[in-house]
Amino acid sequence: MNTFFQHLRDPEYIHVLLNPLPVYGLAFGTLALALALFLRNHRVTVAALVLVFVGAISAWPVYQYGESAYDRVKSTSDSAGEQWLDEHMARGEKLIWMFYVLAAVSATGIAVTLKWPRTFMPVSSVALALSSGTLAVGGYISYAGGHVRHREFRFEAPPPARIAEHHHEEEQHGAAPHERASEQKPAESAQPQMEHAGHEQMQQQAGAEQPKSDEERKRLEASRLQLEASRLQLEASRKQLEAAGGASASPSVSGSPGPSPTQHKHDEHQHDEHKP
Repeated sequence: MNTFFQHLRDPEYIHVLLNPLPVYGLAFGTLALALALFLRNHRVTVAALVLVFVGAISAWPVYQYGESAYDRVKSTSDSAGEQWLDEHMARGEKLIWMFYVLAAVSATGIAVTLKWPRTFMPVSSVALALSSGTLAVGGYISYAGGHVRHREFRFEAPPPARIAEHHHEEEQHGAAPHERASEQKPAESAQPQMEHAGHEQMQQQAGAEQPKSDEERKRLEASRLQLEASRLQLEASRKQLEAAGGASASPSVSGSPGPSPTQHKHDEHQHDEHKP
C-alpha cells in the first residue's frame, strides 16, 4: 500500500492511470447521447451529458500530468519512443482545447435541459456531434502515446523528429500551457544574447592573447640578451685566465739560476790539479 501511495506522487504514474478516461468516458457518453435521441427522453439526455462532461473535463488533469512527466519519460525511452513522445505531446498541445469546449457545452446543455426539458433534442444533437469529433481527436492523440513504451504496437515508422523540444519542470504539476509558453519566450530571447556575449568574449580573449604574446616575445628577447652577456663575460674571464697563466710561466723560466762564477772557478781549479 505504501508503494502505491509513493507512485501516486509520480506524474507519469497518474498520467497512465487517468489517460483512458477522456477516451472511454467520451465513448460511453456518445453512445448514451445517441440512445437519448433514439428514446427522446430528456432524463437520459441529462445522464448522457454528465458522462460527456466527466470524460471531457478529465482531459485537463491527464494533460497536466503528461506535461510534468515529459522529461522523465523521455529520459528512459529509446530513440523511436522519443519521436513518438514528441508527436504525442504536439498533438495534445494542439487539440486539447476541443475537450475544454466540449466540457463547457455539455455543462451548459445540462443546465438548459433541466430548466427547459423540451430543448433536449437540439442540445443532444449538438453535444453528440461535438462529442463524436472530440472522441476521434482523443483516439488520434492516444494512438501516438501508445507507441512511446509499447514496442509491440509499432507497426509503422516513427514520425520525423521535431526541431522544437519540450522542456518541462517536474515540480510544476499545475502549470498552465500559457505559463509554459511565457517561460520559453525569455529563454528564446536570451539565446541570441548569450551567443552575442560569447562572441564578444572570444574577441576579448583574442585581443588579450596578442598583448600576451608580445610580452612573452619581449621576455624571451631579454633572456637571450642576458645569455649573450653571460657568454661574453665567460669569454672575457677565460682570456684573463689564459693571460694570467702565461705571465706566471715566463718569470719561472727567466728566473732559473745558472752556474755561479765561484763554482766555475772551483771546477777549473780541480781540473788543473788532476793534470800531470
